[in-house]
This record gives sequence, structure tokens and C-alpha cells, in this order.
Amino acid sequence: MKAAIRRSYGSPQVIQIEEIEKPIPKDDELLIQVHATTVNRTDCANLTAKPFIMRFFLGLFKPRKVILGNDFAGTVVAIGKNIQSFKVNDRVFGFTDLGLESLAEYLVMKPKGNVLIIPENTDFKHAVASMEGAHYAYSFIHKVTIKPGQNILINGATGAIGSALLQFANQFDVQITATCNTKNTDLIRSLGADKVIDYTKEDFTQNQEKYDFIFDAVGKSTFGKCKPILKDRGVYISSELGPNAQNPFLALFTSFGSKKKVIFPIPFSIQKTLPYIKNLLEQEKFKPLIDCEYPLEDVSKAYEYVLTGEKTGNVIITIQSH
Repeated sequence: MKAAIRRSYGSPQVIQIEEIEKPIPKDDELLIQVHATTVNRTDCANLTAKPFIMRFFLGLFKPRKVILGNDFAGTVVAIGKNIQSFKVNDRVFGFTDLGLESLAEYLVMKPKGNVLIIPENTDFKHAVASMEGAHYAYSFIHKVTIKPGQNILINGATGAIGSALLQFANQFDVQITATCNTKNTDLIRSLGADKVIDYTKEDFTQNQEKYDFIFDAVGKSTFGKCKPILKDRGVYISSELGPNAQNPFLALFTSFGSKKKVIFPIPFSIQKTLPYIKNLLEQEKFKPLIDCEYPLEDVSKAYEYVLTGEKTGNVIITIQSH
């Protein structure tokens, strides 16, 4: 089978498409034919090992898993004898942020709440696009207590995290302001933003409005810049560590008596987030954004595009088995 492989950390140029042996499932594993996967920020961190802390999870000097890929949508083609909860031809999707080796025609995995049946109303591409960004967006929403009438700002509403976060927040009776670039203002309004700030024309931190929550879904601002537009007891949450990895420390320091707080969104377990996402897909309350598609052979180009930070929603890799 074909797979996207890298044996060292680096740029997209280290990725090679190689022909390797098709895996054989063990008694407690599924064999899944992959139809689609994505290239996202988690994938880029796994490719480059940046920030450096990623090496402690992936392998200090070189990656322990050489096949790339963290999410997938596909079809079960074989089942280990100890598995009762899935059957051949089930359409399934899943995600694990430290690697599923899913940028390949086939993968094997132990189902531990990290793989679910795809809803009937969802195709493979939208199923896989609902994984990584939405998983992290769940943590933003559920690390705080949102009440009716509150004012929320989402910085970077066009990314995989931000666009999911906007749709999740729109389920509450709140006012949502979202930032995006000029071409996506209508799109972001259609997803539920009450007010849109074009970041190419206006700095949202200079806004006179005050917010209960600022969700920085791209990690391109800071608590210091956002503090003046937070209400008392307001909360800033970022998807990134921040300059000099300050956000985890600020979360600790501001937890003691500070009127304005930082919360660091350590992700909830996949066993909690994936059923939530699946339920919203079934109810048609969440539709992940898809920017563009690449074939497996062009996966390096997909990584290059995602690393520009300019994608809208998700970049899909389509995989045609042979």
C-alpha cells in the first residue's frame, strides 16, 4: 500500500510517498481502508516537532511513528476476533492527536473510543473534517461556563478550530464577534457571527466593546493585548502556548484572585469530544468547513499550504486505494 512517510523531523520536503506492506489487524484491532484524512495544525506540529515539547511525545531525536496522519474517515475491511462493536463495511471516522498513521491507504487501530460510526447524513470528507479542529474547539467551550446574554469574541474564526468554535458557541444565547479576513466575512456571518471584524483592516484589541470571553483560536494575540477589552471576571483562552510559553503560567498566576483570567485549554479526552461532535453532525448543527483537497501524492504541497496559516477550515487528503 502507499503511505506518506517521514523518518526525520523537518519541512514538507522530508515526506516521501512509499510502497509498504499492508498492515494485518491483531485480535483487538480493526483494519480500515482510508478514504480521506486532513492536514492540520496538529499534523504540522508532528512533522516539524515544533514546539520542541512535541518531541517528548513523538520521539526525542526522530519520530517513533514514521507514517504521518492523525485523523481519518474510511471503511472497516477486516476485524480482529475479539471485537464485537464493529462489522465489515462500517463507515467510520476517528482521531488521535499523537498519530494514527492515517496518511496511508490502510491503517490498523484498537477501538478505544477514538473511532466511531459516521452518521448517515455525513460523507467521508465532512466526517474527517469534523475531527481535529472540533476536538480542540470543544475544550474552549467547556472550560468556561457560558450564560445567556454574554459577549464572546473569537479570534481566527476561519480555521478548523475557529469555524467549529463559532458553530458550537452559536448554540448558546450569546453575542458573538468573530475576526476573519476580507474574503470570508460573509461566510463567518453565515456560521452565526453577530459581528465580524476584518483583521486586515481593524485591530480587534482596539475595539471599545468589552467581552466575557476571548477565544483566540489561532494563538496570534496575547492576554496582555486582550486584557483591556475583557470584562471583570472575563477569560482569555488561546490555542497556543503564547510568546515564551507564557499562557500555561498566566493560567496559574491569574487563577488566584485576579479579576481577569487566562485558562489554558488542555484538551478533554477524545472519548468525550468525539461523541459530542458526532451528535452535532447527526442533528445538522455543525458542518465543518473544507478549503481544498489534495491527492495523497501531493501531500507535501498540502503541508506547505497549511503551514502558511492561510487555510479556511480544513485541507482534505483524498486516498484512492489500488
